[in-house]
Amino acid sequence: MEKRSVFKSTWLPLLFALPQLALIALFFYWPAVAVVNWAFTLEPPFGGAAEFVGLANFYETFADPLYWNSVTVSLIFAIVGPFFAILIGLTLALAVDRQLPGSGFFRVLYILPFAIAGPAAGIAFRFILSPERGLAASLNAIYPDIWNPAKFGSHALALVIIIFIWKWAGYTFIFLLAGLQSVPRSLTEAAAMDGSGPIRRAIDIQVPLLAPTLFFLTVTMMTEGFVGSDTFGIVHHTTGGGPNHATEVMVFRIVQEAFQGLNYSGASAQSIILIGLIMVFTFIQFRFIERRVHYK
Repeated sequence: MEKRSVFKSTWLPLLFALPQLALIALFFYWPAVAVVNWAFTLEPPFGGAAEFVGLANFYETFADPLYWNSVTVSLIFAIVGPFFAILIGLTLALAVDRQLPGSGFFRVLYILPFAIAGPAAGIAFRFILSPERGLAASLNAIYPDIWNPAKFGSHALALVIIIFIWKWAGYTFIFLLAGLQSVPRSLTEAAAMDGSGPIRRAIDIQVPLLAPTLFFLTVTMMTEGFVGSDTFGIVHHTTGGGPNHATEVMVFRIVQEAFQGLNYSGASAQSIILIGLIMVFTFIQFRFIERRVHYK
């Protein structure tokens, strides 16, 4: 028979939960309240009394063309990066799920990039895809400036997206492989007996049954693309938001505004706008995509 612990007093369980509640209040609720307060005030960077300014910080943010540039860059990054990360993860999962010789080794190999921190991946790819050495240097010798992230903004944005895809494809691979392994083998075996090839079986049977997993990954990956620590780390250690603000995603701009420009009020207003943008995208996904998902 299962034994259950019963607390005879009310203060004892609260005492056990107090450290966790204190951490949540200190590192989540207090900063959230402070950000909302700073967004509507003019916060002095070196201390002092704050002045209430209403929506002035939001007006100033919306009037800044560089802010709208960061919104555009973030949208491109948060859509293109997760899309290809999920697509590559799905392709790898389908290949490993066939249990071909050596699939166990590749299963571990595909997951390894996810264990690497975003800043470390950014520094590594900064050398791997450097225009002055390696394959990129050979291509530039034949076609000058065919690849130069330090000079062309589109190349720099492609570079940070490639790093994001390389790192997070392994994350999507884990979930998609687990989802594929839950698909009844009898379905794919019956389709194979009817003459369907691996691609046809994947399109008609396996991918539709992965709809809940794909929806979950779409929501989480887009959120990661907008506000993930890896997003900031990759951009910060690879391009620094350049050249000419071409890779300045919203989360990077917020950190720069707060800790380099000491504009705490403006950064707080941008944080609230970013949270609102994520909520809008999440609502759209649940309103128009989740309803098409069929759960087993």
